[in-house]
Amino acid sequence: MHVLIINAGSSSVKFTLFSRDDLRQLADGMVERIGLSDTTVHYQNGAGGRSSRKRPVADAREAVGLIADMLMDADGGVIDSKAQVGAIGHRVVHGGEYVQDAALIDARLIGIVRDCFDLAPLHNPPNLKGIEACQAIFPGIPQVAVFDTAFHATLPAHAYLYGLPYDCYRNAKIRRYGFHGTSHRYVSRKAADLIGQPVSSLKLVTCHLGNGCSVAAVCHGRSVDTSMGFTPLEGLIMGTRCGDIDPAIVLHLMRTSAMDAEQVSTLLNEESGMKGLAGVGSGDFRDIAQAAAAGNRQAQTAIDVCAYRIKKYIGAYAFAMGGIDAVVFTAGVGENSDLLRRLICQGLEQLGIVLDPEKNAAGNRTCCFIHAVHSRVRLLVVPTDEARAIALQTIELLGSGSWSGSTA
Repeated sequence: MHVLIINAGSSSVKFTLFSRDDLRQLADGMVERIGLSDTTVHYQNGAGGRSSRKRPVADAREAVGLIADMLMDADGGVIDSKAQVGAIGHRVVHGGEYVQDAALIDARLIGIVRDCFDLAPLHNPPNLKGIEACQAIFPGIPQVAVFDTAFHATLPAHAYLYGLPYDCYRNAKIRRYGFHGTSHRYVSRKAADLIGQPVSSLKLVTCHLGNGCSVAAVCHGRSVDTSMGFTPLEGLIMGTRCGDIDPAIVLHLMRTSAMDAEQVSTLLNEESGMKGLAGVGSGDFRDIAQAAAAGNRQAQTAIDVCAYRIKKYIGAYAFAMGGIDAVVFTAGVGENSDLLRRLICQGLEQLGIVLDPEKNAAGNRTCCFIHAVHSRVRLLVVPTDEARAIALQTIELLGSGSWSGSTA
């Protein structure tokens, strides 16, 4: 039996098929630009076979049907029938306060996903369409939802409450939820394995640094604080998101620039962050680093601001947990930019954080330690793998029991 991972977005469905026994990746791909005239289908199998082609795909159900056909294709397929898929794991962004771990998908859980539409209007609706598509194409196969917010459900009240009237929390559920939880959970456990200690014995700061960025304080295996909040806009400076700002700035912009709520939202989510600060027309860290290396002072300042914000969070979480055993860098920028890792670690020697320059320079795109021998705090690069993390949680939840029978 195998486990199929589905990540359904507003206009795409990503998929990965793993062998249940050894978590070997058998095939993966994506159907993108769904509903448009130039829908593109990408597929590759573990033997190295690759294909990309354009064909009309109307919706998520048709996309999942196409994925099933590709997996069973006589030439590049890796299974003989849909019956060889024993379980399906789904990425779902928001579980609100209702879900604290991966959960079997049934009518009650689908209701929870729906209830969180208002909290994640761009993500939960297409996530649910992916679930419903799989129920139609793979009937009777157990499905599991793995929520981005679930790992952060362990935050204590003093970490998740805002300084607003309590009714805002009680009635509207306005609180810190946190995101990237699947990644933070995966890399914290992977780091513990590399260190050779149980995650329950460690105090870790995990830094998920990509186009979207977040930091989490993971104390004895549990998330106790995280930088993203009610939405993914709060916290670190990201590719195009502003991160932490004075909320009065929103009111000031609306009063003085005649901007409405949607215009301000676009500014904060799509035109700010590294893109807005660097002024090079891109929020991609690679483009900004290249501009800085060529002498662009504004681009260099943007990188410095980004590193400083991350550094502050690491220090804050170290003190909040009463100590720190390791800092973990992951995601596209965290795994691949030795420059940013170096800037983040500069000046943290008093916290016991000492980077080894040579290890750091050689540490891109690999799983490794990058701290100096005398560093009290371990520093690690751990590539994240969301699909594998979802597969692991799906297998853990279903255990050794039957992987058959309808669950919805």
